[in-house]
Amino acid sequence: MEYTIGAAELARNLGNVLARVRYRRDAFVIERNGTRIARVVPVSAPAAGTVGDALAAWLEGADEDPGFADDLAAINASDRIPSCS
Repeated sequence: MEYTIGAAELARNLGNVLARVRYRRDAFVIERNGTRIARVVPVSAPAAGTVGDALAAWLEGADEDPGFADDLAAINASDRIPSCS
């Protein structure tokens, strides 16, 4: 939906306006002294990928790190519950 607001109202409510553009996909025409000067509209949404695309990208990622499990074990061993004294 498209709304018309004044420049001063936009300045006072910028966060709210941007949230409505982002989440509700609202559009705003900005006026100053009765003259339309700008339009704030949502950008087009990026194309959504599939779970298969995400899995393929993950599998093509970095090479396996043979020391990773040892690093996690060392971190886990050094993690202690803080004492309350």
